[in-house]
Amino acid sequence: MTTLTLELPEALSAELDAAVEAGWFTSQAEAVRAAVRDLISHRKLALLEKQQLSDIDWALKTAAKQA
Repeated sequence: MTTLTLELPEALSAELDAAVEAGWFTSQAEAVRAAVRDLISHRKLALLEKQQLSDIDWALKTAAKQA
């Protein structure tokens, strides 16, 4: 496992603490890991969507040329 050190603005740190205190996460580290997982997942889905839309656009243009 890799250890990261990061600085957060006080407001964001307070929000993170509140999420832990509310029981959403067991620790700040767990919350940050979840946020990074969500970010990567979101980016992967966005890239996949972009590729699929590009494929659909190509298919529609190809079909229009053949019509």
